[in-house]
Amino acid sequence: MEQPYAIEMLHITKRFPGIIANDDITLQLRKGEIHALLGENGAGKSTLMSVLFGLYQAEEGIIKKDGKEVQIKDPNDANDLGIGMVHQHFKLVECFSVLDNIILGVEPAKGGVLQKAEAREKIVALSDKYGLKVDPDALVEDITVGMQQRTEIMKMLYRDNEILIFDEPTAVLTPQEIEELMQIMRNLAAEGKSILFISHKLNEIMEVADRCTVLRKGKYIGTIDIAGTTREELSRMMVGRDVEFVVQKDEAKPGDVILDVQGLTVASKVHSNNAVKNVSFQVRAGEIVCIAGIDGNGQSELVYGLTGLEPVSSGTVKLEGQDITHAPIRKRSTMGMSHIPEDRHKHGLVLDYTLEYNMVLQRYFEPEFVSKAGFLKQGAIRSYAERLIEQFDVRSGQGPITVARSMSGGNQQKAIIAREIDKNPELLVAVQPTRGLDVGAIEYIHKQIVATRDAGKGVLLISLELDEVMSLSDRILVMYEGEIVGELNPKTTTVEEMGLYMAGAKRGATSA
Repeated sequence: MEQPYAIEMLHITKRFPGIIANDDITLQLRKGEIHALLGENGAGKSTLMSVLFGLYQAEEGIIKKDGKEVQIKDPNDANDLGIGMVHQHFKLVECFSVLDNIILGVEPAKGGVLQKAEAREKIVALSDKYGLKVDPDALVEDITVGMQQRTEIMKMLYRDNEILIFDEPTAVLTPQEIEELMQIMRNLAAEGKSILFISHKLNEIMEVADRCTVLRKGKYIGTIDIAGTTREELSRMMVGRDVEFVVQKDEAKPGDVILDVQGLTVASKVHSNNAVKNVSFQVRAGEIVCIAGIDGNGQSELVYGLTGLEPVSSGTVKLEGQDITHAPIRKRSTMGMSHIPEDRHKHGLVLDYTLEYNMVLQRYFEPEFVSKAGFLKQGAIRSYAERLIEQFDVRSGQGPITVARSMSGGNQQKAIIAREIDKNPELLVAVQPTRGLDVGAIEYIHKQIVATRDAGKGVLLISLELDEVMSLSDRILVMYEGEIVGELNPKTTTVEEMGLYMAGAKRGATSA
């Protein structure tokens, strides 16, 4: 007799205003397997997993666990059934410690007294067992995005969940952390836990998954064994066409200096040391300069200093020869700086605004969008948003009037990229621009970044994706512990050599 599936989602249909997010989808998860869920941005992957976790209720279809039909009305029901979920955008209380976040909702108590020592022991034991290296006492607001990811994983392990849902778990991790997470997932599956793994990254799916279910525009395309398929076949199933995996670009023709940074120092919010220490570099018109490094080595603070999100302690920042070191953010924007931020929710969007208002956040005061009397020109804003939505394939249920919060993470990202590139900036500061995007969208965004360069603009790219660094960059600057420790030529360097610089093993050298 065949063992029942750990989870069966049969003929699930979920509707939102203006869109059918899941259209008669069936997904079957075996016990002890890693099952990938693949699809374009807005294909319905996160919605389907949110139905399984009880965040949404499907209009049609049933869910079975171990062969028996179950009702999952909310996440508490899911947890009671042993289902845990790491969301694409983390569900953490920033002012709480790591330990408090992990035990939140299942606090161990005796006689009404919280037993944190007992919880700490379990957390430290789990952390050691799975190589998660979490610090229970650190505040969530002070730790890296990668460490927040591990805290979310620890929440599931602490609750002894059997069904583990990972929604884009590697989008915010460094290559080394991704490799460690893959091993953690293999170990969990070997112990009999069943894993649903949402990802856009075909290499990761090929490496770690046993089977893969593909969705496209809310519909079920098929389920295939990974051992018998290829990356190219998966991408065709996902986007319905062949995708170029290699960035096509001509030789760079650097011109005048667009961005000139000299002796920049930015304080750290986490510790007493400076996060950025006496950094100097230039970006010229017609080139893509990439800042590479392991997450948490000062890249975020460097960008905050350049874009005005944080004050600088010392040094100068010049844009086309003009000193903008202490200029307000709007002035930097109107002078020709665009910024695709690392955290799209915190710095990229007003989540409760509509898509059309988010598209004009930095331009609403221009004559094109506001009358002399100070009233917004709604028609002009709507037309502008509709053009960008079509040009950048931003998918949303109600077009320009869609509330940003209701959109998938990938489509939120595309909206920001559309807004920032369409400003026709002199300098584009792009931080993790393709985070959370599918292969088709990545291909398009890479072409847009190269086109920005070829139009004679300067591009400063900050990326943790080594493939992206190697294929897009004209020059690579490696940051380690707040300093630039090497300048590399992507044509002559290797990923291994870059890794040595990123680990601090080759300070102060250059590769011509």
